[in-house]
Parts: sequence; structure tokens; C-alpha cells
Amino acid sequence: MPKKKIMIVDDDKEFLEEFRETLNLSGYDALAFSDGTSALGMVSKVKPDLILLDLKLKDKSGFQIAYELKHLRETAHIPIIAMTGFYIEKEHAELMNLCGIKTHLIKPFSLEDAIAKIEPVLKERGQ
Repeated sequence: MPKKKIMIVDDDKEFLEEFRETLNLSGYDALAFSDGTSALGMVSKVKPDLILLDLKLKDKSGFQIAYELKHLRETAHIPIIAMTGFYIEKEHAELMNLCGIKTHLIKPFSLEDAIAKIEPVLKERGQ
């Protein structure tokens, strides 16, 4: 059975590499992107099963990226889990819903927390 491909987008390069490595060791095929623009440019080629997306990026916000992905036919089906260190229930929940974001992880989070969010989203997608 092929490994599930997860695209991670976060501008914190140290976190990004550690998280990518941890997911790879946990049985996923994780790919890391440190900016939203390059992730957007590669998503159709990479064809991830899931995207873990930081909401606060330097070039574009995670909300903008999620919105763009959800409005392109070839990427609209890819589930997105937001990652953020700053969360305001009312504001963020509304924006995430508009952008098609499935759920979120509050930083800092453990591998167990991440997998607890990733697995149900992959199962829901029929993976």
C-alpha cells in the first residue's frame, strides 16, 4: 500500500524540517515547502493526499492559499488542515470554513495531536 503523501507548508524552516522528518518516520511521504507561492506552484505536480498549512506565512496567508486551492478544479478535493499558533475561535472558524479548511492544529502540537487530526481527514477522503 503506497504511503499517503502530505504537503507541509510553513515558513519556520526548523519546524518544517523536523515535522517533515517525523511524519516520514511515522509512515507518511511528507514534502516540505517554506512558502505559499512555491507550494501553490507544485501542488498539481505533487498531488498530495493532504495539506498541512500554516495560516501565517510571509508571502501569502494560509487563508489565501487555501482559498485559491479550493477554487481550482484540480486541487479543490485536497483536504487542508490549518496550523496556527494564534487562534480566535469566531474569526478563524468562519474564515477556515470559507476557505474549505477541514480542521486545525494549535502550535505547539505533538506528533500524536497531528496524527489524531490527519488520520480521520484521510479516512473521510476515502484513503
